[in-house]
Amino acid sequence: MLENRLVIVFAMEHYNPLGLIRTLGRYGIHPVYIAVRGRGVASSKSRYIRKVHYADTIEKGYEILLKEYSDLSEKPFVLTTDDDIQSILDLHYSELKDKFIMYNAGEDGRVTAYMDKKRILDIAEKHGLKVLPTVVTDRGVIPEGLEYPVITKAMSPTEANWKKNVFICESEEELREASQQIACSKVLIQKFIEKKNELCLDGFTIDRGRKSFIPMGTNYNYLIRGYYSPYMTAFNFKDEEMRKSLNEMFAEIGFEGIFSIEFIIDQDDTCYFSEVNFRNSTWNYIATHIGMPIPVLWCEAMLTGTIDETWNKPFPEHFTAMTEPIDYKIRVEGGRVALAQWLMDFKTTNVPFYLDTDDPEPFRAMVENWRAFS
Repeated sequence: MLENRLVIVFAMEHYNPLGLIRTLGRYGIHPVYIAVRGRGVASSKSRYIRKVHYADTIEKGYEILLKEYSDLSEKPFVLTTDDDIQSILDLHYSELKDKFIMYNAGEDGRVTAYMDKKRILDIAEKHGLKVLPTVVTDRGVIPEGLEYPVITKAMSPTEANWKKNVFICESEEELREASQQIACSKVLIQKFIEKKNELCLDGFTIDRGRKSFIPMGTNYNYLIRGYYSPYMTAFNFKDEEMRKSLNEMFAEIGFEGIFSIEFIIDQDDTCYFSEVNFRNSTWNYIATHIGMPIPVLWCEAMLTGTIDETWNKPFPEHFTAMTEPIDYKIRVEGGRVALAQWLMDFKTTNVPFYLDTDDPEPFRAMVENWRAFS
């Protein structure tokens, strides 16, 4: 069905789009890659790419998209892996909807609106998901009655250097000190818990969010305070009550596209909703290795309007994945494990995100420019 349909990957040039490109390639789809120059070259080295366009900025990439691919007889798919790029497409939805098939919520800017962390928390809570106590304030204004510790966040992942606005504060004094370094004008302050783990879900929706496919979850094999782990275990998602809440949430938003959802798991196993990423995640490449290529299946579902439940494949037990350079830096250079233990984990992981003997050049490029990827 997709043999003659062009697929365009519009993404920052790093490792994030690599699994997406390899997933398409394994199923006979050689995408065009509009690569916005980033910290290092990796994904554009994949042998599965039909053609690469390099762009110095997202805006230049958008110009390439329109100039080169907006008047084809069959609308191409445009798949994204970055919040900023997804937001640009979303804000121009009415201009693009008759030219491309892309992630959307039916109107200009609606996906971007739900990238707002407080807004997505509110709609998640409305549909029965648990959320941690959260307030929004102006930078430098400390609300009364906070229960410490707290974590600060930018309101949207599209804010410049949003990761630099993340601080874990054990007291009001620490929060005041952090406020001097926070760059964003509006700050989300949330109760911080020492997590037992995280739950990440990957899947997609069609039909304005009324139909969903959420086949995969991941937990982390070790924890990093206030951050994600690059070494994980994947499994089939089976929580039907949570699935019902998520389905209702996506239907209200009207989103159709690939997504990832993040939860924090408390010490008592309570799952607290954290956020939705309205674009392809790095992690969903794991599912490709068991015959469940989420990006390919989304494209097919968008063309047919149906989701085939036989697409859902069982994960083997202890099915692991690793972002090799980041994991090496954290665990070996960080003194968490000995090199011999790390090498054993690396050799036995089911899905390395760089190493692929059928597509070796991205791994070689990463090794040559190691620090850019770790």
